[in-house]
Amino acid sequence: MTHVLIAAAVRSPEGIPEVTPQQVQSMAEGARIVDVREVNEFTGELGHIPGAELVPLGTIEHAANEWDKLAPLVMVCRSGGRSGRATQTLKRMGFTEVVNMTGGMLAYNAAGLEVEGKNGGK
Repeated sequence: MTHVLIAAAVRSPEGIPEVTPQQVQSMAEGARIVDVREVNEFTGELGHIPGAELVPLGTIEHAANEWDKLAPLVMVCRSGGRSGRATQTLKRMGFTEVVNMTGGMLAYNAAGLEVEGKNGGK
């Protein structure tokens, strides 16, 4: 059964399934949030989504070999570009329940949503 967040996705012009930061904040329960930025960005000025898991883009294919291809995944980065590439990579690997968060952490912060790890804090 498709997770509610995955079902809410719309396709970008490039064909990438995308959801908004507000949708992630309100509908992500039960989905795995994967932040594909680097360590210093994860704990930097933009912080990260509570419960997000850090898997830098360069390691995503290796890490994903151990993941359930049917589990709902939300890809996140700074502005949506890297996470869009991660979404495409995972789709090519056979993942069916994966979406990109549009606008990344820039949009998430601009929307005033809760973050953790901002400059090392909570």
